[in-house]
Amino acid sequence: MSEFDRLAPYIQDFIYLSKWTELRDIQVSACKVIFDSGDNLLLSSGTASGKTEAAFLPVLTELYHKPSSSVGVLYISPLKALINDQFKRLDYLLLESDLPVTKWHGDASLAEKNRLVKNPKGILQITPESLESLLIHKRGACLNLFKDLRFVIIDEVHYFMRDGRGIQVLCLLERMQKLTGNIPRRIGLSATLGDISVAENWLNSGTGRKCVSPVSDEGKRRIKLFVERFMKTNEESDGRTVDNGSAEHFDYLYRMTLDKKTIIFTNSREETEFVLANMRQIALKNKTPDIYRVHHGNISAVLREQAEDEMKASEEKLVTGATVTLELGIDIGSLDQVVQIGSPSTVSSFAQRLGRCGRRGQVPQLLFTFVDDVHATASDTLGPINWSFIRTIAIIELYTKQKWIEPLSPGRYPYALLYHQTMSHLLSAGESTPQKLARDLLGLSSFSHIPQEDYKLLLRHLIEIEHIQQTENGGLIIGRKGERVVNDFHFLAVFKVPEYYLVKDENSAIGTVDKLYPVETRFALAGRTWQTVEVNEKAKTIFVKPVPGISTVDWNVDFTAELHTVLVRKMRSILESGETFAYLSDSCRERLGEIRFLAGNSGILNNLITKLSETKYAIFPWMGTRQLYTLHFLFLKFGLKSKILWRTSVYLEVDFRAGSNAAALLRDAFINVLHTHNAEDIPLPDKVQIDSKYNEYIPLPLLKKQFVYDFLDLEGLKEIIRAYYTE
Repeated sequence: MSEFDRLAPYIQDFIYLSKWTELRDIQVSACKVIFDSGDNLLLSSGTASGKTEAAFLPVLTELYHKPSSSVGVLYISPLKALINDQFKRLDYLLLESDLPVTKWHGDASLAEKNRLVKNPKGILQITPESLESLLIHKRGACLNLFKDLRFVIIDEVHYFMRDGRGIQVLCLLERMQKLTGNIPRRIGLSATLGDISVAENWLNSGTGRKCVSPVSDEGKRRIKLFVERFMKTNEESDGRTVDNGSAEHFDYLYRMTLDKKTIIFTNSREETEFVLANMRQIALKNKTPDIYRVHHGNISAVLREQAEDEMKASEEKLVTGATVTLELGIDIGSLDQVVQIGSPSTVSSFAQRLGRCGRRGQVPQLLFTFVDDVHATASDTLGPINWSFIRTIAIIELYTKQKWIEPLSPGRYPYALLYHQTMSHLLSAGESTPQKLARDLLGLSSFSHIPQEDYKLLLRHLIEIEHIQQTENGGLIIGRKGERVVNDFHFLAVFKVPEYYLVKDENSAIGTVDKLYPVETRFALAGRTWQTVEVNEKAKTIFVKPVPGISTVDWNVDFTAELHTVLVRKMRSILESGETFAYLSDSCRERLGEIRFLAGNSGILNNLITKLSETKYAIFPWMGTRQLYTLHFLFLKFGLKSKILWRTSVYLEVDFRAGSNAAALLRDAFINVLHTHNAEDIPLPDKVQIDSKYNEYIPLPLLKKQFVYDFLDLEGLKEIIRAYYTE
């Protein structure tokens, strides 16, 4: 019997009506795992490859043959928008079934939620924050909701694995298991995973099951790539400075996106706003339609959803500027191309963005553009090298030629998440003994590496700062200052939520900004320019009116990309090679030749230490961000004035006093690195921490330990240094 024949009759009818000619390989493989084993399942394949259907078709079939006495499937998504998108798709699939699909997030219907609590069945789609709220405030209802839960589907696994929300998800699932005594099977979905085994271990946490990851033969895909460069040139015109390079860039983007359904990805919301505003102005000047939309986290949900719906359904060839919000799998239909301005932050990000185009048999088409403001005549030896440009080529080569993606490495010491789950547990339980609290929390797989002594230190600290307090009988409850934290609506989220001001045009919400723009100030939002007409500071609302022209807006967000050693070494190999890369424009090839000449002449490709001036040296070990930061802090320990010039820098800069024997001092420092055996001996300033929402409530020794073991990489550094020095 074929896998199709094993599917529920209404699903077979759905497939016929949808005019599918056959099940895809990944769907057949998923059916075999779900039907013929009790294993967890990890589905990793490109966007629009049918992963969602691969998960749901066999799962719904299982529920058809053996109905659940509670919610049967829990679908966890990082975004409300993804839930809404999947809701529409599932609602159509389940028209002929008896399984309701319920959305559960802040914007979902209260009546639908209450209906599910009274009669729990079908599929529940939820965010981690809403699931946290359920376990805190409706613990009794959770027992009824999930007592016969069969499957948990976690969408965008790679997105969860990279930060604290993934730890939160795992903790919540294990808390549910302890509450119900039921361990449902887990299915993970992702388009971009590096080391599959790490993701399998993550998905299996706390289930006692093994995980199967079917290999999908998607075959080789053709990809159309092109990289174009513009030179920043400032000229005086009518008493003001005009950047002709940027103007040429905007005009090029306008021409290249005409009559092409396009997403333009940038690396910041500011750039998205500015690029789309300039393109809209060019369209206005040329009297062409306004086809420009903006999609990022500070745009109101209504406008974001409107842009998504228009991208999917409109007959117009819309052009939408976006950040990471459209990297994830929201269905916006078929695209003609994706444009990336500047370098993607990582190979994973590039893979996600490339996956947005090339659906339904089309050849993926990706256009890279950048404005080069680094001049070959700069006095600094290394200043003329555009590292972002070299990183772009390295990212393209690693993914298209080797299918390499950065491996994810979940942290072992997430103390801020331990604080959050401790407070959540006490809020739900009311009171607990220290022993039971330690047993319950440290028994969760995400905290299994944290020793009892560390948890005791955390609990004592929380008692001191009045976040928890001891009762007369020795129990622990939430303290006076802890009440303020847990009673804040934002407590449910483990990520930082900045203080935003709502921007409204009459009664319509446009979005949010993190600065209070005074009356008559102009700023950009949602691809348009607004002028403040009134400010209500108490309500944190800015009332605006639309005005013509181009303006800018800025948000307080840092670029925090991390470079892997494989990527950095690929950058070096590109500088060493003579390959011209067919996807580069003539201008890009010329620029690459200049950079290769500069790199070769400077000695950075062959020498660990390169002299920049009488007192300044560059250290080029060609290693990733984690190893480079480890070297930086060790140099500081050894008394060297070390600097990392920017977050994604690939080298250190070390300053010496005039007349000192810099080469000998550096050699001694590297030998000392090889003799460093305990990473905890590395001195760190208090402000050096792995950024997390609740760090201010964690003792500094624990934050240092987390940074040392979950970010720094002493052993990886020593392995690289040994290639240059032998003991």
